[in-house]
Amino acid sequence: MRLYQVTYRFKRCRLWLRPLAVVLLFLLPLSVSSAQGQPVTEGVAALSDDLDRESLRIAIHRSLSYLEKLPPERIVGEQPRPFTAKEVLDVLREFERLLNRWDCEECWKKEFAARFELIPSSRHPERNQVLFTGYYQPVIEASLVPTAEFAHPIYRMPADLITAEQVTLTPKVTKERIVGRVQGESWLPYYSRREIDEQHSLRGRGYEIAWAKDPIDLFFLHIQGSGLLQLPDGRRLPIGYAGANGRPYRSVGRWLIDRGKIPAEEMSMQRLRLYLTKHPDERSEIFAYNERYIFFRFVPKGPLGNLEFPVTPNRSIATDARLFPKGALAFITTRRPVFDAARQLVGWQPFSRFVLNQDTGAAIRGLQRVDLYFGTGSEAEAPAGYMNSPGKLYFLALKQPSGSPPSPAGR
Repeated sequence: MRLYQVTYRFKRCRLWLRPLAVVLLFLLPLSVSSAQGQPVTEGVAALSDDLDRESLRIAIHRSLSYLEKLPPERIVGEQPRPFTAKEVLDVLREFERLLNRWDCEECWKKEFAARFELIPSSRHPERNQVLFTGYYQPVIEASLVPTAEFAHPIYRMPADLITAEQVTLTPKVTKERIVGRVQGESWLPYYSRREIDEQHSLRGRGYEIAWAKDPIDLFFLHIQGSGLLQLPDGRRLPIGYAGANGRPYRSVGRWLIDRGKIPAEEMSMQRLRLYLTKHPDERSEIFAYNERYIFFRFVPKGPLGNLEFPVTPNRSIATDARLFPKGALAFITTRRPVFDAARQLVGWQPFSRFVLNQDTGAAIRGLQRVDLYFGTGSEAEAPAGYMNSPGKLYFLALKQPSGSPPSPAGR
Protein backbone atom coordinates (compact mmCIF):
# COMPACT_ATOMS: atom_id res chain seq x y z
CA MET A 1 0.00 0.00 0.00
CA ARG A 2 1.34 3.44 -0.85
CA LEU A 3 0.29 6.77 0.57
CA TYR A 4 1.33 10.17 -0.77
CA GLN A 5 1.86 13.10 1.55
CA VAL A 6 2.30 16.38 -0.32
CA THR A 7 4.84 18.56 1.43
CA TYR A 8 5.90 21.28 -1.05
CA ARG A 9 9.34 21.05 0.51
CA PHE A 10 12.05 22.34 -1.78
CA LYS A 11 15.59 21.38 -0.77
CA ARG A 12 18.85 22.92 -1.90
CA CYS A 13 20.78 20.42 -3.95
CA ARG A 14 23.96 21.90 -5.03
CA LEU A 15 25.60 24.53 -7.01
CA TRP A 16 28.14 23.78 -8.91
CA LEU A 17 41.38 29.68 -8.52
CA ARG A 18 42.42 31.95 -6.54
CA PRO A 19 46.25 31.88 -6.48
CA LEU A 20 47.40 29.22 -4.06
CA ALA A 21 49.99 29.96 -1.39
CA VAL A 22 51.57 27.18 0.60
CA VAL A 23 51.23 28.43 4.15
CA LEU A 24 51.55 25.27 6.21
CA LEU A 25 53.70 22.23 5.53
CA PHE A 26 55.16 20.01 8.20
CA LEU A 27 55.29 16.51 9.59
CA LEU A 28 52.82 15.67 12.33
CA PRO A 29 52.20 12.51 14.37
CA LEU A 30 48.73 11.67 13.11
CA SER A 31 45.99 9.84 14.99
CA VAL A 32 43.62 8.02 12.66
CA SER A 33 40.58 6.17 13.99
CA SER A 34 39.73 2.66 12.92
CA ALA A 35 36.25 1.41 12.05
CA GLN A 36 35.69 0.72 15.75
CA GLY A 37 36.59 4.29 16.65
CA GLN A 38 39.90 3.39 18.31
CA PRO A 39 43.02 5.37 17.37
CA VAL A 40 45.41 3.58 15.07
CA THR A 41 49.08 4.56 15.08
CA GLU A 42 50.27 5.16 11.53
CA GLY A 43 53.67 6.58 12.39
CA VAL A 44 54.48 10.03 11.04
CA ALA A 45 52.23 11.32 8.26
CA ALA A 46 52.52 14.55 6.27
CA LEU A 47 49.68 16.93 7.16
CA SER A 48 49.75 20.03 4.98
CA ASP A 49 47.40 22.78 3.88
CA ASP A 50 48.15 24.61 0.65
CA LEU A 51 45.81 27.56 1.20
CA ASP A 52 45.57 30.60 3.44
CA ARG A 53 44.19 30.76 6.96
CA GLU A 54 41.49 33.37 6.25
CA SER A 55 39.66 31.33 3.59
CA LEU A 56 39.48 28.48 6.09
CA ARG A 57 38.18 30.78 8.82
CA ILE A 58 35.45 32.13 6.51
CA ALA A 59 34.31 28.62 5.60
CA ILE A 60 34.29 27.59 9.27
CA HIS A 61 32.09 30.54 10.24
CA ARG A 62 29.56 29.57 7.58
CA SER A 63 29.29 26.06 9.00
CA LEU A 64 28.99 27.49 12.51
CA SER A 65 26.12 29.74 11.42
CA TYR A 66 24.23 26.72 10.11
CA LEU A 67 24.92 24.29 12.94
CA GLU A 68 24.18 26.77 15.74
CA LYS A 69 20.55 26.82 14.62
CA LEU A 70 20.10 23.07 15.07
CA PRO A 71 19.17 21.10 18.19
CA PRO A 72 22.51 20.01 19.77
CA GLU A 73 21.70 16.29 19.73
CA ARG A 74 20.42 16.15 16.15
CA ILE A 75 22.35 13.65 14.04
CA VAL A 76 23.79 15.56 11.06
CA GLY A 77 25.50 12.57 9.43
CA GLU A 78 25.73 8.80 9.85
CA GLN A 79 29.13 8.22 8.23
CA PRO A 80 31.86 7.37 9.00
CA ARG A 81 29.95 7.19 12.30
CA PRO A 82 26.99 9.17 13.66
CA PHE A 83 27.82 12.83 14.40
CA THR A 84 25.61 15.21 16.40
CA ALA A 85 25.36 18.92 15.66
CA LYS A 86 27.03 19.62 19.02
CA GLU A 87 29.93 17.30 18.24
CA VAL A 88 30.61 19.01 14.91
CA LEU A 89 30.24 22.46 16.53
CA ASP A 90 32.75 21.54 19.23
CA VAL A 91 35.27 20.46 16.59
CA LEU A 92 34.82 23.68 14.60
CA ARG A 93 35.15 25.94 17.64
CA GLU A 94 38.21 24.13 18.95
CA PHE A 95 39.86 24.10 15.53
CA GLU A 96 39.16 27.80 15.01
CA ARG A 97 40.91 28.55 18.29
CA LEU A 98 43.84 26.48 17.07
CA LEU A 99 44.06 28.72 13.97
CA ASN A 100 45.62 31.33 16.24
CA ARG A 101 48.70 29.06 16.30
CA TRP A 102 48.70 28.65 12.48
CA ASP A 103 52.06 30.42 12.08
CA CYS A 104 53.79 28.48 14.85
CA GLU A 105 54.67 25.08 13.44
CA GLU A 106 55.75 23.46 16.68
CA CYS A 107 52.73 24.82 18.59
CA TRP A 108 50.37 23.59 15.89
CA LYS A 109 51.95 20.15 15.76
CA LYS A 110 51.72 19.66 19.47
CA GLU A 111 48.18 20.98 19.96
CA PHE A 112 46.61 19.33 16.92
CA ALA A 113 48.02 15.94 17.88
CA ALA A 114 46.75 16.39 21.43
CA ARG A 115 43.20 17.48 20.56
CA PHE A 116 42.13 15.92 17.25
CA GLU A 117 41.93 12.64 15.43
CA LEU A 118 41.15 11.99 11.77
CA ILE A 119 38.45 9.45 10.96
CA PRO A 120 38.55 7.82 7.48
CA SER A 121 35.44 8.43 5.40
CA SER A 122 34.38 4.78 5.52
CA ARG A 123 34.40 2.11 8.21
CA HIS A 124 35.53 -0.33 5.54
CA PRO A 125 39.20 0.08 4.47
CA GLU A 126 38.47 -1.10 0.93
CA ARG A 127 36.08 1.85 0.49
CA ASN A 128 38.40 4.57 1.79
CA GLN A 129 39.56 5.48 -1.71
CA VAL A 130 37.59 8.53 -2.87
CA LEU A 131 37.14 9.98 -6.36
CA PHE A 132 37.55 13.77 -6.33
CA THR A 133 35.97 15.88 -9.06
CA GLY A 134 35.40 19.63 -9.30
CA TYR A 135 32.65 22.14 -9.90
CA TYR A 136 32.48 25.90 -10.37
CA GLN A 137 30.16 28.82 -11.00
CA PRO A 138 29.95 29.60 -14.74
CA VAL A 139 29.40 33.06 -16.20
CA ILE A 140 26.96 32.99 -19.13
CA GLU A 141 25.64 35.67 -21.43
CA ALA A 142 21.94 36.26 -20.79
CA SER A 143 19.15 38.79 -20.97
CA LEU A 144 16.16 39.55 -18.74
CA VAL A 145 13.99 39.88 -21.85
CA PRO A 146 13.76 37.48 -24.82
CA THR A 147 15.27 38.52 -28.13
CA ALA A 148 16.35 36.78 -31.31
CA GLU A 149 19.85 36.56 -29.83
CA PHE A 150 18.76 35.51 -26.33
CA ALA A 151 16.20 32.79 -26.98
CA HIS A 152 16.84 29.97 -24.50
CA PRO A 153 14.71 30.24 -21.33
CA ILE A 154 16.03 29.92 -17.79
CA TYR A 155 13.10 28.86 -15.61
CA ARG A 156 12.18 29.40 -11.98
CA MET A 157 10.42 26.71 -9.96
CA PRO A 158 7.08 25.92 -11.66
CA ALA A 159 3.92 26.20 -9.54
CA ASP A 160 2.67 22.79 -10.64
CA LEU A 161 5.80 20.91 -9.53
CA ILE A 162 4.93 18.99 -6.36
CA THR A 163 7.29 17.35 -3.90
CA ALA A 164 5.61 14.50 -2.05
CA GLU A 165 6.53 11.77 0.38
CA GLN A 166 5.65 8.28 -0.79
CA VAL A 167 4.99 5.98 2.15
CA THR A 168 4.94 2.22 1.60
CA LEU A 169 3.31 0.24 4.42
CA THR A 170 4.00 -3.32 3.30
CA PRO A 171 6.06 -5.47 3.51
CA LYS A 172 7.68 -2.80 5.74
CA VAL A 173 7.25 0.92 6.25
CA THR A 174 9.47 2.94 3.93
CA LYS A 175 9.47 6.60 2.92
CA GLU A 176 10.67 8.04 -0.36
CA ARG A 177 10.73 11.62 -1.60
CA ILE A 178 9.18 11.91 -5.06
CA VAL A 179 8.64 14.81 -7.47
CA GLY A 180 5.86 15.07 -10.01
CA ARG A 181 2.67 16.82 -11.06
CA VAL A 182 -1.05 16.16 -10.93
CA GLN A 183 -3.08 15.90 -14.11
CA GLY A 184 -6.76 15.32 -13.47
CA GLU A 185 -6.76 12.51 -10.93
CA SER A 186 -3.39 11.11 -12.00
CA TRP A 187 0.06 11.55 -10.49
CA LEU A 188 2.66 11.92 -13.26
CA PRO A 189 6.43 12.37 -13.35
CA TYR A 190 7.38 15.97 -13.95
CA TYR A 191 8.34 17.04 -17.46
CA SER A 192 11.68 15.75 -18.77
CA ARG A 193 14.41 17.88 -20.32
CA ARG A 194 13.21 17.02 -23.81
CA GLU A 195 9.62 17.93 -22.95
CA ILE A 196 10.69 21.27 -21.49
CA ASP A 197 13.31 22.32 -24.05
CA GLU A 198 11.97 20.81 -27.26
CA GLN A 199 8.24 20.42 -26.68
CA HIS A 200 8.05 23.71 -24.73
CA SER A 201 5.95 22.32 -21.88
CA LEU A 202 6.66 25.40 -19.75
CA ARG A 203 6.99 28.04 -22.45
CA GLY A 204 4.86 31.15 -22.00
CA ARG A 205 3.55 30.24 -18.53
CA GLY A 206 5.42 33.03 -16.76
CA TYR A 207 8.20 30.89 -15.28
CA GLU A 208 11.03 32.45 -17.28
CA ILE A 209 13.45 34.56 -15.23
CA ALA A 210 16.00 35.13 -18.02
CA TRP A 211 17.04 33.95 -21.47
CA ALA A 212 20.49 32.57 -22.35
CA LYS A 213 22.40 33.25 -25.53
CA ASP A 214 24.11 29.88 -25.94
CA PRO A 215 22.33 26.54 -25.37
CA ILE A 216 25.66 24.87 -24.49
CA ASP A 217 26.32 27.46 -21.78
CA LEU A 218 22.81 26.87 -20.47
CA PHE A 219 23.33 23.11 -20.36
CA PHE A 220 26.53 23.55 -18.33
CA LEU A 221 24.69 25.94 -16.02
CA HIS A 222 22.27 23.07 -15.32
CA ILE A 223 25.16 20.72 -14.57
CA GLN A 224 26.84 23.18 -12.19
CA GLY A 225 23.63 24.31 -10.49
CA SER A 226 24.47 27.99 -10.14
CA GLY A 227 26.07 30.77 -12.13
CA LEU A 228 26.39 34.44 -13.00
CA LEU A 229 24.25 36.00 -15.72
CA GLN A 230 26.30 38.47 -17.75
CA LEU A 231 23.71 40.98 -18.98
CA PRO A 232 24.09 43.18 -22.10
CA ASP A 233 24.27 46.31 -19.93
CA GLY A 234 27.31 44.96 -18.09
CA ARG A 235 25.58 43.85 -14.90
CA ARG A 236 26.16 40.41 -13.41
CA LEU A 237 23.31 38.69 -11.59
CA PRO A 238 23.96 35.54 -9.51
CA ILE A 239 21.43 32.74 -9.81
CA GLY A 240 21.30 29.48 -7.90
CA TYR A 241 19.51 26.20 -7.57
CA ALA A 242 15.79 26.41 -6.70
CA GLY A 243 14.73 22.84 -7.44
CA ALA A 244 14.75 20.04 -9.99
CA ASN A 245 12.23 18.01 -11.96
CA GLY A 246 12.87 14.80 -10.03
CA ARG A 247 14.22 12.95 -13.04
CA PRO A 248 17.51 11.01 -12.73
CA TYR A 249 20.85 12.67 -13.39
CA ARG A 250 22.72 10.87 -16.16
CA SER A 251 26.22 11.75 -17.30
CA VAL A 252 26.38 12.79 -20.97
CA GLY A 253 30.15 12.44 -20.75
CA ARG A 254 29.80 8.76 -19.89
CA TRP A 255 27.22 8.39 -22.69
CA LEU A 256 29.73 9.78 -25.23
CA ILE A 257 32.52 7.56 -23.91
CA ASP A 258 30.38 4.43 -24.10
CA ARG A 259 29.54 5.20 -27.73
CA GLY A 260 33.13 5.80 -28.73
CA LYS A 261 32.61 9.49 -29.38
CA ILE A 262 35.30 10.65 -26.93
CA PRO A 263 38.09 8.45 -25.49
CA ALA A 264 37.76 8.02 -21.73
CA GLU A 265 41.28 9.34 -21.12
CA GLU A 266 40.41 12.60 -22.94
CA MET A 267 37.10 13.30 -21.21
CA SER A 268 36.83 16.63 -19.42
CA MET A 269 34.39 19.49 -19.30
CA GLN A 270 36.45 21.28 -21.95
CA ARG A 271 36.50 18.24 -24.23
CA LEU A 272 32.75 17.80 -23.84
CA ARG A 273 32.13 21.45 -24.69
CA LEU A 274 34.30 21.13 -27.81
CA TYR A 275 32.34 18.08 -28.98
CA LEU A 276 29.00 19.83 -28.48
CA THR A 277 30.27 22.86 -30.39
CA LYS A 278 31.48 20.78 -33.36
CA HIS A 279 28.40 18.52 -33.53
CA PRO A 280 25.30 20.74 -33.29
CA ASP A 281 23.19 18.08 -35.00
CA GLU A 282 23.79 15.72 -32.05
CA ARG A 283 23.05 18.19 -29.25
CA SER A 284 19.37 17.39 -28.95
CA GLU A 285 20.00 13.69 -28.34
CA ILE A 286 22.93 14.35 -26.01
CA PHE A 287 21.10 16.94 -23.92
CA ALA A 288 17.97 14.81 -23.66
CA TYR A 289 19.95 11.87 -22.29
CA ASN A 290 20.28 13.77 -19.02
CA GLU A 291 16.60 14.05 -18.10
CA ARG A 292 17.29 15.99 -14.93
CA TYR A 293 16.26 19.64 -15.33
CA ILE A 294 17.25 22.43 -12.90
CA PHE A 295 15.15 25.45 -11.95
CA PHE A 296 16.82 28.63 -10.71
CA ARG A 297 16.35 31.64 -8.47
CA PHE A 298 18.21 34.90 -8.00
CA VAL A 299 20.63 34.66 -5.05
CA PRO A 300 22.10 38.08 -4.14
CA LYS A 301 24.61 36.53 -1.70
CA GLY A 302 26.19 34.35 -4.37
CA PRO A 303 26.36 30.55 -4.79
CA LEU A 304 24.72 28.74 -1.89
CA GLY A 305 25.48 25.22 -0.71
CA ASN A 306 23.05 22.88 0.96
CA LEU A 307 23.55 24.74 4.26
CA GLU A 308 21.89 27.75 2.58
CA PHE A 309 25.10 29.73 3.12
CA PRO A 310 27.62 30.72 0.43
CA VAL A 311 30.23 28.14 -0.49
CA THR A 312 33.91 29.11 -0.26
CA PRO A 313 36.22 28.60 -3.26
CA ASN A 314 38.67 25.74 -2.70
CA ARG A 315 37.40 25.18 0.85
CA SER A 316 33.86 23.83 0.31
CA ILE A 317 33.17 20.28 -0.79
CA ALA A 318 30.00 18.52 -1.92
CA THR A 319 29.30 14.99 -0.68
CA ASP A 320 26.32 12.68 -0.40
CA ALA A 321 24.00 14.50 2.02
CA ARG A 322 22.44 11.18 3.06
CA LEU A 323 25.74 10.01 4.52
CA PHE A 324 28.26 12.57 5.75
CA PRO A 325 27.85 15.22 8.50
CA LYS A 326 26.64 18.55 7.13
CA GLY A 327 28.93 21.45 7.90
CA ALA A 328 31.69 19.22 9.25
CA LEU A 329 35.42 19.94 9.06
CA ALA A 330 37.36 17.45 6.96
CA PHE A 331 40.85 16.87 5.59
CA ILE A 332 41.53 15.75 2.01
CA THR A 333 44.56 14.43 0.15
CA THR A 334 44.49 14.09 -3.64
CA ARG A 335 45.97 15.61 -6.83
CA ARG A 336 45.00 18.70 -8.83
CA PRO A 337 45.54 19.47 -12.53
CA VAL A 338 48.40 21.78 -13.53
CA PHE A 339 48.18 24.03 -16.60
CA ASP A 340 50.58 26.02 -18.74
CA ALA A 341 50.11 29.67 -19.77
CA ALA A 342 47.76 28.58 -22.56
CA ARG A 343 45.61 26.67 -20.05
CA GLN A 344 46.66 23.33 -21.46
CA LEU A 345 46.91 20.44 -19.02
CA VAL A 346 50.56 19.59 -18.39
CA GLY A 347 50.42 17.36 -15.32
CA TRP A 348 49.14 16.67 -11.81
CA GLN A 349 50.32 17.96 -8.45
CA PRO A 350 49.63 16.34 -5.05
CA PHE A 351 47.96 18.57 -2.48
CA SER A 352 46.09 18.39 0.80
CA ARG A 353 43.99 20.81 2.82
CA PHE A 354 41.25 21.26 5.36
CA VAL A 355 37.77 21.63 3.84
CA LEU A 356 34.17 22.03 4.99
CA ASN A 357 31.34 19.69 3.98
CA GLN A 358 28.87 22.36 2.82
CA ASP A 359 27.19 21.13 -0.36
CA THR A 360 25.75 18.13 -2.17
CA GLY A 361 24.79 17.13 -5.71
CA ALA A 362 22.67 14.76 -7.75
CA ALA A 363 25.76 13.08 -9.22
CA ILE A 364 27.61 12.90 -5.89
CA ARG A 365 26.41 9.62 -4.41
CA GLY A 366 27.98 7.10 -2.08
CA LEU A 367 30.97 6.95 0.23
CA GLN A 368 33.55 7.36 -2.51
CA ARG A 369 32.61 10.64 -4.20
CA VAL A 370 33.63 14.22 -3.37
CA ASP A 371 33.17 17.39 -5.46
CA LEU A 372 35.49 20.33 -4.71
CA TYR A 373 34.22 23.86 -5.38
CA PHE A 374 36.79 25.89 -7.36
CA GLY A 375 35.11 29.29 -7.64
CA THR A 376 33.70 31.47 -10.44
CA GLY A 377 34.31 32.01 -14.14
CA SER A 378 37.04 30.99 -16.55
CA GLU A 379 39.77 30.86 -13.86
CA ALA A 380 37.86 28.11 -12.11
CA GLU A 381 36.46 26.35 -15.18
CA ALA A 382 39.69 24.67 -16.27
CA PRO A 383 40.68 23.08 -12.93
CA ALA A 384 37.07 22.14 -12.15
CA GLY A 385 36.61 20.63 -15.59
CA TYR A 386 39.72 18.48 -15.45
CA MET A 387 39.61 17.54 -11.77
CA ASN A 388 39.21 13.78 -11.62
CA SER A 389 41.60 12.13 -9.23
CA PRO A 390 41.61 9.52 -6.45
CA GLY A 391 42.41 10.49 -2.88
CA LYS A 392 41.43 10.25 0.77
CA LEU A 393 38.81 12.00 2.89
CA TYR A 394 38.96 12.23 6.69
CA PHE A 395 36.60 13.88 9.16
CA LEU A 396 37.93 15.58 12.28
CA ALA A 397 36.81 14.56 15.76
CA LEU A 398 37.92 15.67 19.19
CA LYS A 399 39.90 13.15 21.17
CA GLN A 400 38.19 11.86 24.30
CA PRO A 401 39.97 12.75 27.54
CA SER A 402 41.86 9.78 28.95
CA GLY A 403 39.48 7.51 30.86
CA SER A 404 36.33 9.16 29.48
CA PRO A 405 33.57 7.00 27.96
CA PRO A 406 32.88 7.50 24.23
CA SER A 407 30.16 9.95 23.30
CA PRO A 408 26.72 8.40 22.49
CA ALA A 409 27.12 9.30 18.82
CA GLY A 410 30.48 7.60 18.66
CA ARG A 411 29.43 4.26 20.09
